[in-house]
Amino acid sequence: MNAGEKQRAPWIVGVSGASGTPYAAAVLRALIAAGESVDLVVSRAARLTLLDETGISFRDAHWRDDLGAWLARGADGKPHAFAPGLDDVRYWSPGDLAAGPSSGSYPVKGMLIVPASTACVAGVALGLSKDLLQRAASVTLKERRRLVVAVRETPLNGQTLRHLVALDDAGASVVPASPGFYAGATHIQDLVDFVAGRVLDAAGVEHGLYRRWKGELGGGAAPAPTR
Repeated sequence: MNAGEKQRAPWIVGVSGASGTPYAAAVLRALIAAGESVDLVVSRAARLTLLDETGISFRDAHWRDDLGAWLARGADGKPHAFAPGLDDVRYWSPGDLAAGPSSGSYPVKGMLIVPASTACVAGVALGLSKDLLQRAASVTLKERRRLVVAVRETPLNGQTLRHLVALDDAGASVVPASPGFYAGATHIQDLVDFVAGRVLDAAGVEHGLYRRWKGELGGGAAPAPTR
């Protein structure tokens, strides 16, 4: 790095195999729109979910094209609904345990796991490192950086609840993928953006994805904010 050059400090976004790839897409688009750098890890299980939910195959060798097609897709399935730039997005293969995010000396702002499966929650809570996603989450906790876990599962059994409590005790923010309706949602994208916005709230990233509560009843009847 040259003198005076600003060091890149990205947000790591980990996508696990739970249903909810539109949540991940909304978070990624919002981070890009906010001018944030992004390091992306898509687990092997997440690729199957992405293929099932969108028809998009996510391939290491063609990740930029595949990511572009994914992020351009609306939550309703319409292609070309968005046009995010990918200039400051870096992709790491989930099997690459020598990747930058596997080390605490790699500078990052924190990590968002969206969506987080119960298997992913268990692995992170137990300190496992079966792949780069879990390893990066473990590093995030040990370095006392922000970790936001957007768990997407229902119902939750006792074992998973105990794992979530363990993550909370370790300093992570647990954000269930539970849409709110007080923001005046009129479209499936509004509900997805509400969850994505709450994830970004927990990370401290500014966004305009949903209408915030202002203490006025009936606010949900007003038009939804323009993205």
